[in-house]
Amino acid sequence: MKRLALLACIVLVSGVTTSWAGPCTSEILAVEKAVNEPNSPYAPTARQSIGAQMGRQPTPSSVARAEEKADSGYAAALDRARALDNQNNPDCAQAVKQLKELVGMP
Repeated sequence: MKRLALLACIVLVSGVTTSWAGPCTSEILAVEKAVNEPNSPYAPTARQSIGAQMGRQPTPSSVARAEEKADSGYAAALDRARALDNQNNPDCAQAVKQLKELVGMP
């Protein structure tokens, strides 16, 4: 009897957990997983600056600024996708598409 009650609780909890998932949850999690894997080919990127096209070598501080800008853009895009997903808004699909483009995912 106790096992049946435990099984019923597990089934109820798993049903509640899946109901919290939005329409883009699995795609958002896949992007996060791909970006966070060790030696991942996917990472936040930003557009190439005009200074980078001038044939000059980047300085450590300019590289750090570019990485910070890319990371903040990724964080903002991820937050937007999550927010739309949490609202069950179908526009999250477009936000996920932009997120994937930002990290270089197909």
